[in-house]
Amino acid sequence: MRLDSEVIPIRERSAMLFLRYGRLDVEDGALVLIDAAGTRMQIPLGGVACLLLEPGTAITHAAVALAADCGTLLLWVGEGGVRLYSAGQPGGARADRLLYQARLALTDDLRIKVVRAMYRLRFGEEPPQRRSIEQLRGIEGARVKTLYKELAARYRITWGRRSYNPQEWDAADPLNKAVSVANHCLYGVCEAAVLAAGYAPAIGFIHTGKPLSFVYDVADLFKFDTVLPAAFRTMAEGSRDIARDVRLRCRDMFREQKLLRRIIPVIDDVLAAAGESLPPAHPEAMPVAFADKQGLGDAGHRY
Repeated sequence: MRLDSEVIPIRERSAMLFLRYGRLDVEDGALVLIDAAGTRMQIPLGGVACLLLEPGTAITHAAVALAADCGTLLLWVGEGGVRLYSAGQPGGARADRLLYQARLALTDDLRIKVVRAMYRLRFGEEPPQRRSIEQLRGIEGARVKTLYKELAARYRITWGRRSYNPQEWDAADPLNKAVSVANHCLYGVCEAAVLAAGYAPAIGFIHTGKPLSFVYDVADLFKFDTVLPAAFRTMAEGSRDIARDVRLRCRDMFREQKLLRRIIPVIDDVLAAAGESLPPAHPEAMPVAFADKQGLGDAGHRY
């Protein structure tokens, strides 16, 4: 049995791994993917932040339990990662951090400070003064349209508008499909980071009312510097398998840019912009899910 101190911090892991057409099970204490021919592939579970399970993948109870034990997020996605159906939450949110996050989201003057910090980080400039969150959303929308046009000009691609309907996937144009696949790759990594930091994916500040509202908030801070250029570049190169090539490019880019090292400190920074300190844990609170007995944990360690 693996000791808690052997859990690899999130920031040291590979970002993601897509799996399909096989059965995930545990053999000799290791996670293996077994295909229809009986071929076994060992999965380095503890070294991956999240596993994305595509259609055609089955998973046993033992495999789910091992993933939770290793602190690896499981995501059930559509083919090519174009839809996110469900997620397994290893460790669970920390009560002290969840209450802190909820207080910031429910207090208007604190929430606007967090939103302004996100705007500042995303666009590299101070947002206009005396604007409501709705007004900042409108300004953000205009800026985002401009950024899409700039990407299209950089890669010499014709861009119409962002259009995504998961119920009509086949009706989308190839570039919108590439953008959707890239975004979902980033959402999986950001959700793993949000959970690792002990926060709740559903409690957002700009996005609200969705199960992954905070994940979308966090992903927007990195999107135009990471996955969207990858999607446009893949299209510019004339890819024949858009979904696969975008996923592979995102995977390699996450590793090269060490994205997981950056996400959790950014989450803490934007929430700290509200000027409220993190409350101490209640004496009766459950301990962290993965104790780091060797003292190697930092902002990128899974709680």
